Amino acid sequence: GKLGRYPPWPGKIVNPPKDLKKPRGKKCFFVKFFGTEDHAWIKVEQLKPYHPHKEEMIKINKGKRFQQAVDAVEEFLRKTKGKDQASSHNSNEEKNRRNSSEERGKQSAGEEKRKASLSEGKLKKGTGEGKKRVSSVSSERGSKSPLKRAQDQSPRKRGRPPKDEKDLTIPESSTVKRVMTGTVAGFKWPPSVSEVRNFTTYVIKKLTVCYQAITKKLKVCEEETGSTSIQAADSTAVNGSITPTDKKIGFLGLGLMGSGIVSNLLKMGHTVTVWNRTAEKCDLFIQEGARLGRTPAEVVSTCDITFACVSDPKAAKDLVLGPSGVLQGIRPGKCYVDMSTVDADTVTELAQVIVSRGGRFLEAPVSGNQQLSNDGMLVILAAGDRGLYEDCSSCFQAMGKTSFFLGEVGNAAKMMLIVNMVQGSFMATIAEGLTLAQVTGQSQQTLLDILNQGQLASIFLDQKCQNILQGNFKPDFYLKYIQKDLRLAIALGDSVNHPTPMAAAANEVYKRAKALDQSDNDMSAVYRAYIH
Repeated sequence: GKLGRYPPWPGKIVNPPKDLKKPRGKKCFFVKFFGTEDHAWIKVEQLKPYHPHKEEMIKINKGKRFQQAVDAVEEFLRKTKGKDQASSHNSNEEKNRRNSSEERGKQSAGEEKRKASLSEGKLKKGTGEGKKRVSSVSSERGSKSPLKRAQDQSPRKRGRPPKDEKDLTIPESSTVKRVMTGTVAGFKWPPSVSEVRNFTTYVIKKLTVCYQAITKKLKVCEEETGSTSIQAADSTAVNGSITPTDKKIGFLGLGLMGSGIVSNLLKMGHTVTVWNRTAEKCDLFIQEGARLGRTPAEVVSTCDITFACVSDPKAAKDLVLGPSGVLQGIRPGKCYVDMSTVDADTVTELAQVIVSRGGRFLEAPVSGNQQLSNDGMLVILAAGDRGLYEDCSSCFQAMGKTSFFLGEVGNAAKMMLIVNMVQGSFMATIAEGLTLAQVTGQSQQTLLDILNQGQLASIFLDQKCQNILQGNFKPDFYLKYIQKDLRLAIALGDSVNHPTPMAAAANEVYKRAKALDQSDNDMSAVYRAYIH
């Protein structure tokens, strides 16, 4: 099947919740996706049978989550087959009982016939003429005896089915017939109606359109900050596509994260103007339909909403306050969204200068990595102008799976640093565990297998361990940036007199890795700090 730009995903058709209305328009089914807890309305023409397309889809999707989903399908199939066999066995037993009952009926009829013959014999002995008459009539008409005719006309014996009962079949439901003779008939469905109804290959953004994303457009998180979460997959799940805003979008910074974001904005139909400090990086996006801005000021002045995603606080300030910077293009009504991971003081300063020129400001750092950025699966943490947050809805839906509004400016920066502090500390602990396993003569692969079967199992754990085991440190999240985030998180703790000893210890390990020239490698290269 096909849903926008997302990869195929196996699922089964299920009954929707009673209070969930079906989308208007073309015929669709409510699908639950294997290996996840996600559900969505999928149009009939976007569904295909699982078996004929299984190998094709496995070749396209190499991810572990997809393989887990396929395993879940196969397990479901095995269980279903077991139930069918049990049902068939029960059916055979019923048939055998029916045949036994029929044999008993035949034996009973035979016994009555034998008794009738004896009785008729006695009658023949007593009345010779009667015998001749009966014989004569029987031979002339070739008819059955009166007793035989009476037996044929009598009610059916218990256990014996009527002649046409053997061919009796249970008709399919009219709904299934309509589906099979309609649009779905274009596919080569498996012969079993249950397979038709239960197994599909589905194209999904994530692995994860959640149930709340379908039933509610907004999910309110009852926190002290009054944060609100927009499930970004909502319109994709229900409508099959995102309706892009008619506002002109600008984007500054085409690094690991920015490149994937811009690509998804363009794919979803947004009008985007791009700028990057290294102009050559813009070429690919120009080919995809983006427009080129010569300076940040030009991009801001020609666009309604301008996003920026740069490396650190200094780069964020230079972009806004430097020559031909963002501030020079700000006029009343112009909107600026900073997606960089920086400290709360920096983002508050930028917000003040933007608003002082009549502009609107939103901070929106993103949690994820290059792969999640490319897949449109980022988590966006936003704070600032609530109206601007809502104006960015289609953009956030294109680039991420979920966005949170956290209140006043600075909250998103703080939350992002805390999230990355946890992630960076966890990565350092993973590296420490793998090296300890090695020096104590334990298998690192076995350690990973054990972790993947326990409570710590996650895509992050598996991917980073695989990087280490394969010696592949191609950047998915730069080591120098996670160290920067740890440093800023420690400073955040200091500002409120809160201890961060775990983060401080991890920070020292990353600093050693940087000294070993690992800055431009993936964060998993922190492993090398333990083996040198």
